[in-house]
Amino acid sequence: MKRALVTGGSGALGAAICKALAAEGRHVLVHANGSVTRAEALAAEIAASGGSAQAVAFDVTDADATGEALERVLEAGPIQILVNNAGLHDDAVMPAMRREQWGRVIDVSLNGFFNVTQPLLMPMIGTRWGRIISVSSVAAIAGNRGQTNYAAAKAGLHGATKSLALELAPRGITVNAVAPGIIASPMADAAFDAEMVKRMVPMKRAGRPEEVADLVAFLASDRAAYISGQIVSINGGMI
Repeated sequence: MKRALVTGGSGALGAAICKALAAEGRHVLVHANGSVTRAEALAAEIAASGGSAQAVAFDVTDADATGEALERVLEAGPIQILVNNAGLHDDAVMPAMRREQWGRVIDVSLNGFFNVTQPLLMPMIGTRWGRIISVSSVAAIAGNRGQTNYAAAKAGLHGATKSLALELAPRGITVNAVAPGIIASPMADAAFDAEMVKRMVPMKRAGRPEEVADLVAFLASDRAAYISGQIVSINGGMI
């Protein structure tokens, strides 16, 4: 059974991804930082439904703590599917943005990508099979007022995705990014009311977490073995 790690797995989108991967027969490590109880509850829910899962906890911005946590994870075998889903918003227009807002968002999305991905690469390479999928955003492609930090962090993932895909292609490992638009979640629901969604999205609705999760599960499967270095948008026709 292939093992999958989903960072930020305790959130709305992360939970949907964890469930989709478990339904594909993967053993899923549900990552959390501050929401360990939710990660444990999700792992128990997956197990109760016949899947295989466990919770893991560490701060992706702390390189040493992340490395130590991943060493323990790797004792049970390599991680062959990695979904870099951890990220956060801290929005402000650039003239009013504090240095801390810029640094924190970059640290979680971009430095977190390195801190989690790099230690897992050699064990993954040893299996000659792997899937690395990072969750980006439409903001990284089109920009978004008040999200210069978030757009910069996610756009950085695009460059990292394309470069890492070139490095790992001969080893049977694909590297892709998924760029969602407005996806229904408590955070999105607070930021976008129904009328705003209708104005912004040609399909006149927010996406469902399960729709993004299905795309991630496909990219993590054998069926997507010839797809690598791609930024796949899922946004209801926004761009």
